[in-house]
Amino acid sequence: MGGFEQRRCPNRLGYVLKGDGRLGHDLDPQDRGPQDACGVFGVWAPGEDVSKLTYYGLYALQHRGQESAGIAVSEGSRILVYKDMGLVAQVFDESILGTLRGHLSIGHCRYSTTGSSVWENAQPTLSSTDGGGLALAHNGNLINTAQLAERLAPGAIRATTDTEVLTALLAQDATRPVDDVAAELLPEVKGAYSLVWMNETTLFAARDPQGIRPLVLGRLERGWVVASETAALDIVGASVIREIEPGELLTIDERGVRSRRFAEANPKGCLFEYVYLARPDTTIAGRGVQSTRVEVGRELAREHPVDADLVIPTPESGTPAAIGYAEQSGIPYGQGLVKNSYVGRTFIQPSQTIRQLGIRLKLNPLREVIEGKRLVVVDDSIVRGNTQRAIVKMLREAGATEVHVRISSPPVAWPCFYGIDFATRAELIAGSLSVEEIRSSLGADSLGYISIEGLTRATTLPAERLCRACFDGRYPIPIEDDRVGKFVLEARR
Repeated sequence: MGGFEQRRCPNRLGYVLKGDGRLGHDLDPQDRGPQDACGVFGVWAPGEDVSKLTYYGLYALQHRGQESAGIAVSEGSRILVYKDMGLVAQVFDESILGTLRGHLSIGHCRYSTTGSSVWENAQPTLSSTDGGGLALAHNGNLINTAQLAERLAPGAIRATTDTEVLTALLAQDATRPVDDVAAELLPEVKGAYSLVWMNETTLFAARDPQGIRPLVLGRLERGWVVASETAALDIVGASVIREIEPGELLTIDERGVRSRRFAEANPKGCLFEYVYLARPDTTIAGRGVQSTRVEVGRELAREHPVDADLVIPTPESGTPAAIGYAEQSGIPYGQGLVKNSYVGRTFIQPSQTIRQLGIRLKLNPLREVIEGKRLVVVDDSIVRGNTQRAIVKMLREAGATEVHVRISSPPVAWPCFYGIDFATRAELIAGSLSVEEIRSSLGADSLGYISIEGLTRATTLPAERLCRACFDGRYPIPIEDDRVGKFVLEARR
């Protein structure tokens, strides 16, 4: 019988979980910190230092989730999981990675979209079976979590995430191979999911039939890698083989990679990946994200021209589109805002207070560049409006004579149920205000969003292959159960 071990960092409250995998005492609620998950990585590579490969892969995916990080490894007889709150570099060091030895590993960095940001909800999740253990990492968000949870016995799960539910369901039947259980279960799972999971000997990966979140397969000299983005493959020296197809399940072990289809593909890749989520050095559906964003900027200049002296980006996410806008318009490009690289993305800070404070900590204007200038400020999106409002104010205080805001996505007017935490429609500024009302709220001289048609053209993909729900409210996977939301499982308790 296989075994597994799960540890909490010993320097964080000294909580250690070992042996047969049964949870010990609950942690004091006062000790629980934030955690989340949106980047996944997996490697099967005998003879390689898989925990360090996973560490570097997660480092490359850090932009996708900054609340918690975790790594699971196996040497063939047991699974060890180490996870904690914080960035990848805060959770792991050389000594910790040195204890995580094996031929097989998965990892996760989290931004929470289901379940609170607490240690218990950090990933990879872990579940026991009669035959051993199963660890799983998930990028996405399910929309039938409550229904799936009803299949589990009371007390079967301790965390409050859709990932925990999936892990428990996959581990329920130890009499059959895990991939057979998955092929039967996954057609009944609704929503966005790019999954990597493992038992003691084998790596598995699967992607929902719509392929909403990215997932790619790479090749090492002595093994295989799966990751959320191609940039993570580049970091660890893996060659890109292909995207894992929507509705595809992979099994990876000493016999190589075996593929099976558990559902018919109906591609609906997330359009917002091109706008903001993915790294610019990543490729999605054969198209480089950087080149897509530059083309979006050119299209934005064609749709919303303006007389100005300088085009500046909101760094770093607005930079490619600002370059494209400058190229198309002929207006010089410059750096008018300096970014503090040691402050995380304001978009994924967990509280509104920190989000507003973070804007001031993150950006500062270069007065000598912008004073007396008519500026075009290019950013990737407006969600609540706090960032742009603060930027416009800072630029005016630094001497800009005009501030024209250009946004390289359409108005975000609808919530996402597939893995992006846009909160409620009432909290989205475009959910209730017109473009002119938003312009007035920001204090800008003009405001222009790229059209949904222009953004779609820049991806080179047809509209029917994209999920554009946050822009047009057309959800490719119907929301049939009103028991959805970040705290759906916590509400059951």
